[in-house]
Amino acid sequence: MSKMYSRARGKAGSRKPVERKVPSWLSYKPKEVEQLILKLSKTGLSPSMVGLTLRDSYGIPDVKSVVGKSITEILREHNAMTKLPEDMVALVRRHIELTKHFDANHHDMPAKRGLQLTESKLGKLAKYYMRVGKLPQGWKFDPTKAKLLIE
Repeated sequence: MSKMYSRARGKAGSRKPVERKVPSWLSYKPKEVEQLILKLSKTGLSPSMVGLTLRDSYGIPDVKSVVGKSITEILREHNAMTKLPEDMVALVRRHIELTKHFDANHHDMPAKRGLQLTESKLGKLAKYYMRVGKLPQGWKFDPTKAKLLIE
């Protein structure tokens, strides 16, 4: 959502290879990769951090090419997913930090604007996730209970 709220052009990132084939040098079997994913998620890592750890520490460049399923699909099959999607949790954490900052600094108007933008993004994401079925219908973000959402 970088272009909507700023003049920035977004972040540049690396692209995945067009062909989804298992690298010839990879020695991990699909079951081993699934077990690694479950082990890393039990330590409290988010799905994206699990992917980064697999890439950097274990040399597994793409889970979907090895297993045939994404990390979130594997976690969902084993009932290891969190209640809220990962991007919602990040926005809730940001909201908590901005609220804490704004309570201490009442005259910080840029922080107030950031808080408004964060609440707006939360509403848009909630609408999307309710439409797709990842959140129950009628789910509302309650700022007073925000800390309970991410614990």
